[in-house]
Amino acid sequence: MQSRLMGIIGFTGDNLKGFILALLSSAFIGASFIIKKKGLRRAAAASGVRAGLGGYAYLMEPLWWLGMITMIIGEIANFVAYAFAPAVLVTPLGALSIIVSAVLAYFILNEKLHQLGILGCVMCVVGSIVIVINAPQEQPISSVQEIWSMATEPAFLLYVGSVIILVFILVFYFAPQCGHNNVLVFTGICSLMGSLSVMGVKALGISLKLTFEGNNQLLYPETWFFMFVVAICVIMQMNYLNKASIIFRLLVSLDGEVSGCPGS
Repeated sequence: MQSRLMGIIGFTGDNLKGFILALLSSAFIGASFIIKKKGLRRAAAASGVRAGLGGYAYLMEPLWWLGMITMIIGEIANFVAYAFAPAVLVTPLGALSIIVSAVLAYFILNEKLHQLGILGCVMCVVGSIVIVINAPQEQPISSVQEIWSMATEPAFLLYVGSVIILVFILVFYFAPQCGHNNVLVFTGICSLMGSLSVMGVKALGISLKLTFEGNNQLLYPETWFFMFVVAICVIMQMNYLNKASIIFRLLVSLDGEVSGCPGS
């Protein structure tokens, strides 16, 4: 059965492992959003200060930590998936966590999707299937220094620089101005940092995989640099995801309460 599936969609053994791990990751991460959302609500009700307004009472809420543990399990599965399969295969499958969140939010949080939201979920599924079926085979990499060589090419450095500048603008200008009434600000920060964390996770995953295979990559400073990048990106994503989650409904912004930024 496994060989038949691999033959139909053109997967190698490693690609199939990455595919399954990415699906498990989406399930855990999608569920974690719902659990953390309930934890944030409980913490806000108990302390009177929402996370989006600078409150950190959720750190004392067990339900939030349960959601965090669920997310960590999902992220670990996602991390290992990147070590086995190309990023172009693993990353789109992360969108399936939206479907998991949508279903659970409907039954647990009483949050209902509008027609455009349903259309968006369908597009996520269709897009993920198309990309997975046409995912290319990954080129073998024998050292983290090869990844570093690709990561320091001018085109990629230009992209990284552009992302960092946009994040600074969003964090220091738009977030104070309209972050609390426009969901795109906080989610934009998370998405931009996520594009960098994907590359960092991919590099770190390959480094650890090579290390476990006997080719120690922990001797190279590039491995530790990628680990530092991943840590910074994840911390920023978690912080602004919490802000967005407590201020806005999990799946769609509050009707009639989301306005544009000043001057827009």
